[in-house]
Amino acid sequence: MTPELVIETQELTKRYGEAIVAVDDLDLRVRRGEVYGFLGPNGAGKTTTLRMLLGLVRPTSGRAVVLGARPGAPAGLARIGAMIETPAFYPYLSGRDNLRVLARYAGVPEERVEAVLDQVSLTDRAADRSGKYSIGMKQRLGIAAALLKDPELLILDEPTNGLDPAGMVEMRAFIRSLGQGGRTVILSSQLMGEVEQVTDRVGVIRGGVLVAEGTLEELRGGRASLRVRAEPQPEAARLIRALPDVAEVTSVDGLLDVTVDPSQAATINRALVQGGIAVSELYAQKASLEDVFLELTKSGGEPS
Repeated sequence: MTPELVIETQELTKRYGEAIVAVDDLDLRVRRGEVYGFLGPNGAGKTTTLRMLLGLVRPTSGRAVVLGARPGAPAGLARIGAMIETPAFYPYLSGRDNLRVLARYAGVPEERVEAVLDQVSLTDRAADRSGKYSIGMKQRLGIAAALLKDPELLILDEPTNGLDPAGMVEMRAFIRSLGQGGRTVILSSQLMGEVEQVTDRVGVIRGGVLVAEGTLEELRGGRASLRVRAEPQPEAARLIRALPDVAEVTSVDGLLDVTVDPSQAATINRALVQGGIAVSELYAQKASLEDVFLELTKSGGEPS
């Protein structure tokens, strides 16, 4: 394992009986200091993978190294903070007292409790019983618990679950800040827009198999197009299709979506104007993370 890698897996596999393969030959590389988005549809194997990395689930085969140690080793766990699925707390204790209990178990100075409560903006409600917390507040408390040890590696499974729009914006900035100063964050989420704005690299898992990994730009690859608003549209579409290098022209929300290198914008505009077509809009359209995700995870499909 090279020094810049925080997590490295080789052919990591988890089977349940003969019929169910939750994770299949997974080769994962997470670099130090990055925010890594771990994405996949429900049942793709995300949570099983995260549990194996933490030593909560034993792999059927393959190997993993986390912070230079085997998953679940005390030396590694002391430097990891995690929130997997829905966090659980003593409902009759306050948020602050729940964290105090966890701090004692982890051997963490109690001063860290107030520090993490402030980090997740929960100080004002810290004296309330956690059983009265909303889902969003419980998520914040779960992240505070994960931060108690001031970990090198932070694993967050659906951290924005239950947050209102304002809370999501705040959490997005918070996660981005966590991935600075050498700390590494693995973020598993179904909210593509949130992941797109905070991650450095992304891994996409489907049916237990890692189907793509890289920066957003790398995953987009050639998935770029031009959007054209022109009248009359049928004639504009005919002229564009006749041009070289144009792969496809389709109608999307009243505009023409042209599958072509965006550098051809001037050529297309010139051809339309010379053909007597009125062009009111012409701009490049990059594929969003959601577009890429849907293509990579579509049923029966293969990534392009």
